[in-house]
Amino acid sequence: MRITGALVRLYALSLTRIVELTAEQFHRDDDKNAYLTINRHPVVLPPKLARLIEDQLREATTLHRQPQEMERFLLPGQIPGRPRNPVGLGDTMKRHNLPARAARDTAMMEALADLPPIVISDLVGISPVTAHRWARLAGDSWSDYLATRQTRQSRLVSDPGTDVSDAALHINSR
Repeated sequence: MRITGALVRLYALSLTRIVELTAEQFHRDDDKNAYLTINRHPVVLPPKLARLIEDQLREATTLHRQPQEMERFLLPGQIPGRPRNPVGLGDTMKRHNLPARAARDTAMMEALADLPPIVISDLVGISPVTAHRWARLAGDSWSDYLATRQTRQSRLVSDPGTDVSDAALHINSR
């Protein structure tokens, strides 16, 4: 439950993506940093979350014996070789007053405040169009920002009387 909540809140992952995570997507490097590969991108995990995942993988291995050729899911389901059901996981989270959808929405909005939509789309595994829609909802349209910046810079070049330092401060304060 804590792993799911952390992955939703930190990385804006949907429950469907979380249940698809496998043991092979978790690893540590030589410096003992822990990573979880999400949509082909290894992301650094906070130490507490890394320990929770290690404990979960250890526990899942002892509780869910399965043939070697089967995929080891981070959140194994009742049927060997199958992940946990995302609907059931969502219901469990609701029973513990952890609304996954609201938490994911908030995490997505916060991520888009810091990163361009195209980066978020690749990291989280959503389409670029969906990421741009989220950015508009978050009020952070990077394309509007870039277009405005380009227009203002064009005006600076065409108007030699403009004080560039004042204009740059105005653009960067946006």
